[in-house]
Amino acid sequence: MEKNDFTDIFDYKIELHVHLDGSVRSETVLDIANQRGLQIHLPHRTVEELKRDIVITKPCSLSKLLESFGYFMPIIAGSREAVYRIAYEFCEDSAKEKTKYVEVRYCPHLLANSLEKRDFALERGNYTPRDVVLTVNEALEAGSRDFNISAKSILCCMTHRPELSEEVAHLCNEFRAQGVVGIDIAGEEFVPGTEPDECLHKQAFSYAKKNEIHRTVHAGENGPASAVREALDHMHAERIGHGYHALDDLELYQRILRDKVHLEICPISSIRTKACPEDIKQHPLLRLVADGANYSINTDDPIVLDNDLIDDYRFVSQMGLSNQQIIQGIFNAARSCFAPENEKKQILKDLVTVYGNNF
Repeated sequence: MEKNDFTDIFDYKIELHVHLDGSVRSETVLDIANQRGLQIHLPHRTVEELKRDIVITKPCSLSKLLESFGYFMPIIAGSREAVYRIAYEFCEDSAKEKTKYVEVRYCPHLLANSLEKRDFALERGNYTPRDVVLTVNEALEAGSRDFNISAKSILCCMTHRPELSEEVAHLCNEFRAQGVVGIDIAGEEFVPGTEPDECLHKQAFSYAKKNEIHRTVHAGENGPASAVREALDHMHAERIGHGYHALDDLELYQRILRDKVHLEICPISSIRTKACPEDIKQHPLLRLVADGANYSINTDDPIVLDNDLIDDYRFVSQMGLSNQQIIQGIFNAARSCFAPENEKKQILKDLVTVYGNNF
C-alpha cells in the first residue's frame, strides 16, 4: 500500500497484538541464512522471491497464513544471535513508525532448539526456552533504550503443544520484572471440548491468574463465539486477541460491552485469514466502534501480511473510521495495556499531550 500524508497524523501509536516471529524483516531472514550456512533450507535468494512465497495477499485461511512460518522460522530458531537480532530490529521498526509502546508476543519454545520435539529448529542443541526469554528480554531492553520506546513481551502457549503451557506460565512469572507482562495462547484456534489436553492450558492460565500475571487469549478469530466465552470463563482472559465472532452471540457480546473487555483487532489480518467478510463495510470493527466497545488496531504478522500500523490505520479509514475513532483505539490500548500502573499513567499523560483529552 502506498504511503501518503496519512503517516503524519498519528505521532504516538500503541500496539498490543503483534507477533515477534511474525515481524522479522525479510532481508534479515536472507542474511541470517547466509551467516548460518542454511541457504539449502531456504529456496530463495532475494527478498522478492521470499515474499512471493510467504506474503498472503488474498483472503485464504488462518492455516495458510501459519504455513508461511515454515519457510523462515527454521532459519532463526535455535540461534541466540538471530533471536537477539530480530527482537532488537523489531524495536527499531516500531520506533520508525512512531509506536511508542508495544507488547510483542512469541512462544519461546518455537525459537529454542533444546526440545526433543521441535517445531522449527533444524538440529537439537542447548538453547532452551528460558535462554530465549533471556535473549529477547535483553534485546527489547536495549532496543527500548536505543530507540526511545517501551517494548514489553507476552509469552505464548501453543494450542497444539499443551504440554508446554505450564513452563510458559512459570517463565512469565520468573521474568515479570524483566519486561514480560503477560501470557497468551496462539496457533490454530481450538474449539472448546475438542482438545483432549486443553485442561493443561487452563491450568497454566489458572496459575497465571493466581500469580497476577496478565492474560490475553486468541479466540473468536476463525473459531466460534464459544471459544471467547471459554477464554473469559476458564482462562480468565482480560483481553481477547481478535474476538470477531463474539458478535455472533448477543448475550456474550453484551457482556463484553458491559465489562469493557478489550478486543485486539487486526483489520488486514482478519480479511486475509477469512476471519471476517471480504466486504469491509460488514467488518465487525464498525459495530464495535458504533457500540462504544473497547477495541484497538494492530498488525498481527507484518512479515506475512506485508503491513505496518499505518497500513491498518489506512485500511480502517477505508472502512469508514474517522481519525478520531482511530485515536480512540490508541487510548483504549493504553488503558488496557499490561504495563505497570505508573508507566500506564505516563503513557496516558503523553497521549493527552499529543491528541488532547477528548478520549
